Amino acid sequence: MNANDRKILVIGGGISGLTAALEAAESGAQVIITEKAPYLGGRVAQLHRYFPKLCPPTCGLEINFRRIKENPNISFYTVAEVIRVSGSEGNFEVAVKVKPRYVNDRCTGCDACAEACPAWRVNDFNYGLDKTKAAYLPFDLAFPLKYVIDNTACVGDCGKKCLEACQYEAIDLDMKPQTLNFQVGSIIMAGGWELYDATKIDNLGFGQVANVITNMQMERLAAANGPTGGQILRPSDQTPPKRVAFVQCAGSRDENHLPYCSYICCMASLKQTTYLREKDEEAEAYIFYIDIRTPGRYEQFFWKVRDDEKVTLIRGKVAKITQEPGSDNVVVVAEDTATGDKVTMTFDMVVLAAGMVPSTKAAPFPLPLSYTPDGFIIPELLPAGVHAVGTMKGPLDVMKSNEDATGAALKSLISLGRRS
Repeated sequence: MNANDRKILVIGGGISGLTAALEAAESGAQVIITEKAPYLGGRVAQLHRYFPKLCPPTCGLEINFRRIKENPNISFYTVAEVIRVSGSEGNFEVAVKVKPRYVNDRCTGCDACAEACPAWRVNDFNYGLDKTKAAYLPFDLAFPLKYVIDNTACVGDCGKKCLEACQYEAIDLDMKPQTLNFQVGSIIMAGGWELYDATKIDNLGFGQVANVITNMQMERLAAANGPTGGQILRPSDQTPPKRVAFVQCAGSRDENHLPYCSYICCMASLKQTTYLREKDEEAEAYIFYIDIRTPGRYEQFFWKVRDDEKVTLIRGKVAKITQEPGSDNVVVVAEDTATGDKVTMTFDMVVLAAGMVPSTKAAPFPLPLSYTPDGFIIPELLPAGVHAVGTMKGPLDVMKSNEDATGAALKSLISLGRRS
């Protein structure tokens, strides 16, 4: 085999993409990772804890980052997107557009550019709960540990402040987009997922009622590197909520939004009730659900949460969420199907279990692939040599995505072997 036959392209630098890349590279293949964000780690990097061990993301990501740094078989590109693919198994030609970061490899992560920067941007890593400077490090343990300048927020002479502040000559305001071309034998698609836009669910009040947040915003509030330093505080007045409602299936299992079950939401809400209860032993959690789905051994975790005297489960779909007149509290109207009653309850904060949308829904991959109506890739119809991972094919949790990624790495190695 020639050198190109032994190359695998992994599209997406989240946990499943990293797993697939490492498994393939440690088996002898050359691996190229492309990631559209300015850092590797994907959604897992934004979590407070994740199943099955409920450890922080640094637990798994830090090990993987070290393995990447130590493996000469792996190269990676951030702020990079695949724009064109041609060819066939064993001989794919791929074009990758790398956007300017305006910070080069001399960056030491010293923060001088951010301190000098006069402009601000909404912090997408924290799901809009705070802001960063236009020159920013995505998060404290970001890999690569290198700042990035958001040129949409940096206007006028803003960039010159960063340039003058950096003593390492790491700021390059003349950096241009690049198009890189690669020849690879196999492709692994690990583009991950996006959170469903909860503003589309007009009866649940997100974006209209001050203290209605999403499940991913709750993860960021609980995380030590989040906007509140790990304190769960409601957005309107930065006070700890004493009474919180968790609303299941916010958009999922709804023919007007996402007709499918997003798989992770039940476990995420159960997990987040433990965040609340650990922070404040007097805090109360109410979970409004259609069905609680806790596959396999996770059933025991459900029992633990269910048996907490400060946790109440109400089987019934939430009909309306509004602001309480004259306060920042939130009013939830729902049906309790166990009693047949309509219930109206007031809470300090509401957390919506927003669903999972494949990244290909908004940005289809530049190959003639087959998708379900919901944007998931149909794996049986993939071209030879192209393999989809995890949430590209359907909603999955971290553990199953990693298992699937290992399988994709093996399939890619087999694809390479067919060309020998």
